[in-house]
Amino acid sequence: MATPFNAILVLSILISSCLSSAAQTCSSYTFSNSKVFSSCTELPHLGASLYHNYTASTNTLNIAFKAPQTSKGWIAWGLNPNGAKMVGSQVIVAFFHSNGSMVAYPTQLDSYAPSMAPEKLSFPVSDVSTEYINKEMIIFATLGLVGGGSKFNHVWQEGSTVLNDVPEAHSTTGENIQSLGTIDFQ
Repeated sequence: MATPFNAILVLSILISSCLSSAAQTCSSYTFSNSKVFSSCTELPHLGASLYHNYTASTNTLNIAFKAPQTSKGWIAWGLNPNGAKMVGSQVIVAFFHSNGSMVAYPTQLDSYAPSMAPEKLSFPVSDVSTEYINKEMIIFATLGLVGGGSKFNHVWQEGSTVLNDVPEAHSTTGENIQSLGTIDFQ
């Protein structure tokens, strides 16, 4: 039979463990490349986080999108300048290429079965890179925002399979279909 002291000790350890897990928010994350972002948002689905620096004078946005993923899957984040759904979004996707290197590039989601091939977006995208650390994929990029505003519809996604260097369709249930929202970068 457990003594009251043992019960209190076990309870203290559990509470401490929960508090230290909760303390690991996006604001405490340190990037391996020493990049620093002024804002971060824990996105409500897929365990993802978005970090950003917005420069109003040039209407540019530096981002880091981070999500848990295996080395066999893919992640994507982007904006939908004309709607609030996945179709019409312009995203940056990242995954491991069959040659073993990580790749990241912009693509357009023009249907429910997009090609996922590299494509030019309707807004400037530069400095695209990616890395894989501690079972998380991270996309870095600089975007030139159009329209002069700071509030946009955004989407994020993950899939478990890349076949012949093309990300395969993601799940169409649960959090995968809820991964969209509105964000104000100011």
